[in-house]
Amino acid sequence: MSECTHDCSTCGEACGERTEPQSFQKPHNPAARVGKVYGIVSGKGGVGKSMVTSQLAVLAQRSGRKVGILDADITGPSIPKAFGVHQRAMGDERGMLPAETSTGIQLMSVNLLLDDETDPVLWRGPVIGGVVTQFWTDVIWDVDYLFVDMPPGTGDVALSVFQSLPLDGVVIVASPQELVSMVVEKAVKMAETMDIPIVGVVENMSYLLCPDCGKEIPLFGQGKTQAAAEAHGLPLLARMPIDPQLAQLTDQGRIEDFQGNWLAPVMDAIL
Repeated sequence: MSECTHDCSTCGEACGERTEPQSFQKPHNPAARVGKVYGIVSGKGGVGKSMVTSQLAVLAQRSGRKVGILDADITGPSIPKAFGVHQRAMGDERGMLPAETSTGIQLMSVNLLLDDETDPVLWRGPVIGGVVTQFWTDVIWDVDYLFVDMPPGTGDVALSVFQSLPLDGVVIVASPQELVSMVVEKAVKMAETMDIPIVGVVENMSYLLCPDCGKEIPLFGQGKTQAAAEAHGLPLLARMPIDPQLAQLTDQGRIEDFQGNWLAPVMDAIL
């Protein structure tokens, strides 16, 4: 330990004399303009965070806002494919330039940096966390709203996002299965620990709508997300069904053509 100068702003030591809280937040690129930043999170993978992120971005874009998506799921990036974006990311002397979708949504994902977008990302946690931070510090965003598609779980990459980015809030995504209460609780506790507001909860894959009679069929049983949300004093803002058309458009890279508005209450809460 070096000799104390009593200037806590330039010191990284966690000593008993520290008088100021330490912030790990990073400034965005000086050439960038970023309004509000929202993370889409869950306590586990496979619940549809990328789908919710994409649909929120589409709704915000349709409302006349300039929107971007930071794909922080480095080992399982799916955002570019959903929007049909396959070109390599470019840059200039100021930094990296985000790719743009057909409607003008700005994207940055590790898939846009790989020689082949199907190549696996075989990196360790600290390297992945560094890449996510660079997507914030190096990319020249020009957006009113930036949505961050978070990696699954509550590991070091998620921690890097929570610490490095000035998140204005998070949306928790869950599915109807029995483990939902644990999944929601993990995400809630992480957000609370990092002192980040929670906008609300979205239940994905809630039901299948019968094409003949219009009845809701709960394929995974009656959802328990409502009870899990209420247990933490959070609103259940939306229930998204399993929709074959949405799945088909996503596979075709045409998610912007989907007209469903199940996430409108979430967008209202954010806007």
